[in-house]
Amino acid sequence: MISVNNAPRQLLRRLHAVMASASGAEQRLAEIVRLVANNMIAEVCSVYFMRGGEILELFATEGLKKEAVHNTRLRIGEGLVGHVAATGLPLNLSNAQKHPKYVYRVETGEEIYHSFLGVPVLRSDKVVGVLVVQNKTQRQYLQEEKESLQTVAMVLAELVASGDLFNPQEQQGATLERAATARFEGVVFAEGMAEGVVVFHEPKIEVVKHLTDNIPLEKKRLDEALGALQKQIDDMMSAEDISHQGDHKEILDVYMLFARDKGWRSKIEDIIDTGLTAEAAVEKVQLNNRARMQKMTDPYLRERLSDLDDLANRLNRHLMGLSVTAASENLPDKAILVAQNMGPADLLDYDREKLCGVILRDGSQTAHVSIVARALGIPMVGQMEEALLHVAEGERVIINGIQGVVYFSPQPEILQSYRENIESRKVLLAEYEALRNQPATTLDGVEIELLINAGLSIDMEGLKRTGASGVGLFRTEFQFMVSASLPRVGPQTKFYRDILNSAEGKPVVFRTLDIGGDKPVSFLKRDHEANPALGWRAIRIAFDRPALLRYQVRALLEAAADKELNIMFPMISDVSEFKMAKEILNKEISRHKLHHANNAANLPKKIQVGTMLEVPALIWQLDNLLPLVDFISIGSNDLMQFFFAYDRENSKLSGRYDAISPAALSMLKFIIDKCNEYNVPITLCGEIGGKPITALAMIAIGFRRLSIAPSSVGPVKMMIRSMDLSTIEAYLGGLLSRSDHSLRGMLIDFAKDHDIKI
Repeated sequence: MISVNNAPRQLLRRLHAVMASASGAEQRLAEIVRLVANNMIAEVCSVYFMRGGEILELFATEGLKKEAVHNTRLRIGEGLVGHVAATGLPLNLSNAQKHPKYVYRVETGEEIYHSFLGVPVLRSDKVVGVLVVQNKTQRQYLQEEKESLQTVAMVLAELVASGDLFNPQEQQGATLERAATARFEGVVFAEGMAEGVVVFHEPKIEVVKHLTDNIPLEKKRLDEALGALQKQIDDMMSAEDISHQGDHKEILDVYMLFARDKGWRSKIEDIIDTGLTAEAAVEKVQLNNRARMQKMTDPYLRERLSDLDDLANRLNRHLMGLSVTAASENLPDKAILVAQNMGPADLLDYDREKLCGVILRDGSQTAHVSIVARALGIPMVGQMEEALLHVAEGERVIINGIQGVVYFSPQPEILQSYRENIESRKVLLAEYEALRNQPATTLDGVEIELLINAGLSIDMEGLKRTGASGVGLFRTEFQFMVSASLPRVGPQTKFYRDILNSAEGKPVVFRTLDIGGDKPVSFLKRDHEANPALGWRAIRIAFDRPALLRYQVRALLEAAADKELNIMFPMISDVSEFKMAKEILNKEISRHKLHHANNAANLPKKIQVGTMLEVPALIWQLDNLLPLVDFISIGSNDLMQFFFAYDRENSKLSGRYDAISPAALSMLKFIIDKCNEYNVPITLCGEIGGKPITALAMIAIGFRRLSIAPSSVGPVKMMIRSMDLSTIEAYLGGLLSRSDHSLRGMLIDFAKDHDIKI
């Protein structure tokens, strides 16, 4: 047990001496485990390294039987050591034998040891080994002991990097084996199709020197590197093609906040004080950040990890005097990046004329880098299997960013087929472009209004690009999610005014804050919730924190001076909640009129108030609700989730329930009929309106207004202009009484038989 303040520094000094010795790698390894065991008063210290990509082999031990060295092997996920390797996280147990992952290896003699602390040995963010200490007594190791063991693990990674422990064939074996597999499936983060050659995104910088005797020099180097990093981000934000893009600016603003964070700097300096180099201290702080953030339940917060990884890597490049843009300087034509993960600034480093696609091992659809990729029109697919990272640079690759499929070294017939598909898609996109100024009118003369969903400044370009008639849903929460504090009324007003001006007179429907659930904000403390989608979110937060809604409404009223203002409230569950929300709005309207009593031009010329219908309970209150609202918008994503009682983020349930089922369609038709009875306009928002086949079903049951993603406007408009509405209405009407799980197959067959372009 480490009980004196200078023990970590003593350990580092001794490690420095061992690593600097001329002894062979195995001898140095044996000396290190003895040193750690003595320093931590542990009866066992052992180190396991990866063999062949999936087997952990005991390479050295102090305390276990010597004959176990090079004989004890565990698969990834097997035993406690395998569990640490599989998760990449430390494991601290007072009674290891009670853990469900515990396995006994008779050759080790470890059955007498109870307490266990294991940490991963990481190289370029990959687990290459596991370092373990054990004691006979049952005890929980201290945080300081865990951090010391992690520091030793960082030093051990140097032995792996040196190549002294393995021969070249072993190191390359996994890569050579991987090259045989050509097809990968993943998740589409940004739509599109592309063919190109593999370029590895600049890998994580490997720290080769961990220990120092000159702490003041390391702090000076850190200060200079932080200054260079901040200047680099400033330059990136002022670049001509970035500074005018709203979402890039907003995301990089957050990025800059991270770079200037005094807490980050202070943590790095504290670790330098223990005797680590500045580079090693940066790596250590990020290792701690990663361990903490991977335990978080909020997806948004977990996704910020890639931003922090990127910043730490950039800072280390500055510390090492390496070109921060080296990866993008010699980019070949038709380059397709392959990476474990990347931050938004990483993507912006590359020449957009040469970059045509991105493939990520990790990532998510809501990560900042995915948002930027969609804004730039760069196809991106992620959440691939680990073997993705073993493909060869320069290899031919195809991205199908429509279906989420990637091919490496495709056979000639596959390559030719996809080239034809890519060309066909270009032709199709040109056809969509040709429809931009054409009405979305059916063959029998019924016009369907197509609007877009938006949430970023750049999304407003979709109005011009698609010819949509307005914004049916503007999500306002993103500005709050990227802000370290509650945005003030002034900046909110400017942002909303810019959105209305960019709409050039077309209507924009602003949804008030839908935060909470999977959309946390840093300035609002939240308790853990077992079911966040059903918990404290949206209008429920607004009622408990009314200043949030009042300031937002105040900003919207100011922004809409002499314009039409459309506001709707999310997650309304009963009529009384709508009345409460509208009362807050009315108070702000009265305040606004009083404040601008002498200048009528500062008042919105018209205010319309509606609600999202996402909660099934509201359906049975429509007779009381509809006389109070100016319009209704169906939040189809949440409504279907609540209607079928399934978590739409759960991959095990993906595709199990279908909005094109008799039950769901009948429910939606009931809502439409009620709105028509009260002459209240109704809009369908969400994903189900954005696919031609589901849009066909929605129009057939009575929707005449769809708010969809800008990329969906072309395909849906083409479908509408090829259909005879009366025919599909008659056909679908006869199917709603059936008990089928889904009517999708029948509608697809009908569309093909009637030349409807789906």
